[in-house]
Amino acid sequence: MSIDYDRAGAMKAFDETKAGVKGLVDAGIRKIPPFFFRPPDHLDGINPSNSDGATARLQIPVIDLRGSDSDSARRKEVVAEVRRASETLGFFQVVNHGVPAPVLDEMLAGVRTFNEAAAEVKREYYTRDPAKKVRFNSNFDLYQAPAANWRDSLSCAMAPEPPRPDELPLACREITLQYANHIQKVGIFLFELLSEALGLNRDHLNEMECAKGLGVVAHYYPPCPEPHLTLGISKHSDPDFLTILLQDQIGGLQVVHQNQWIDVPPLPGALIVNIGDLLQLISNDRLKSVEHRVLANKSVDPRISVACFFSTHFYPSTKLYGPIKELLSNERPMYKEVSAKEYVTYYKSKGLDGQSALNYFKI
Repeated sequence: MSIDYDRAGAMKAFDETKAGVKGLVDAGIRKIPPFFFRPPDHLDGINPSNSDGATARLQIPVIDLRGSDSDSARRKEVVAEVRRASETLGFFQVVNHGVPAPVLDEMLAGVRTFNEAAAEVKREYYTRDPAKKVRFNSNFDLYQAPAANWRDSLSCAMAPEPPRPDELPLACREITLQYANHIQKVGIFLFELLSEALGLNRDHLNEMECAKGLGVVAHYYPPCPEPHLTLGISKHSDPDFLTILLQDQIGGLQVVHQNQWIDVPPLPGALIVNIGDLLQLISNDRLKSVEHRVLANKSVDPRISVACFFSTHFYPSTKLYGPIKELLSNERPMYKEVSAKEYVTYYKSKGLDGQSALNYFKI
């Protein structure tokens, strides 16, 4: 990168187009702007010999939820599977989760239709105003992160107070409302299983309002002309209680395990579940919020994913969260109490810099 390169000016010019990364692709660029260049692998803190999925042999657990709502024996098995995955990898996939396959397909199709609409249609939603319930932009941390990522995102705060239907883009309006309703039910059920996995009453986490707030963030990763130079999403953990992710068949998601990158291959009909920072905090490190990333898209087709974040920062709440007293026994609390809003504000202020926000709140 030239010492004369005006990085701030280049980012501002990019942002002001309100066309996102898709706009660069549509303009026919063959070289990506330098502000997208990822830091060298050795700065990521991960074994560089495994930075491109060399450890893909380790499989992310797939948990079948069938019968776990009605059969007590089956439920105990599922709770045990959820416990093992959440205490070690922090990631697992679920099947037979109750969301109809056509709803999954329509959600992905709606995201693609919106992102491939005319630029002037998308510009109506382009904003960095956190007060807006519906926001379209490229890189929420564009001006904070060490490097921009090759993706555009549509963010919608869906619960407890969803936006008016006319606030959502027409291309994905009905399906986003429908999908959010399904995912909230899945989330409530997963929080029951996680409560039991922690040895708590099954309603414990739901009574703590862990499932009350829901944000839906739809990511669009256009094909990248120089995928080796950038990332789809930099290494990070999620600043919520729980994330439920729907991904298409392109792939590219990786998680950190034993200081190596592990691929999370697409599984038709499955939803990916990962523990968020706030759940690690209130479980006093019992459950693991694991860092993950998305590689830049090498395919000729766009990669599409929809991440649903469960957190109370989507509505005005002063509720404080600290390690659950029932889990402490003789252990000391690892974290101070914090509101979800305070946590997310700090998380966003530093951007995706490769460092866990949890460290800031440790005692």
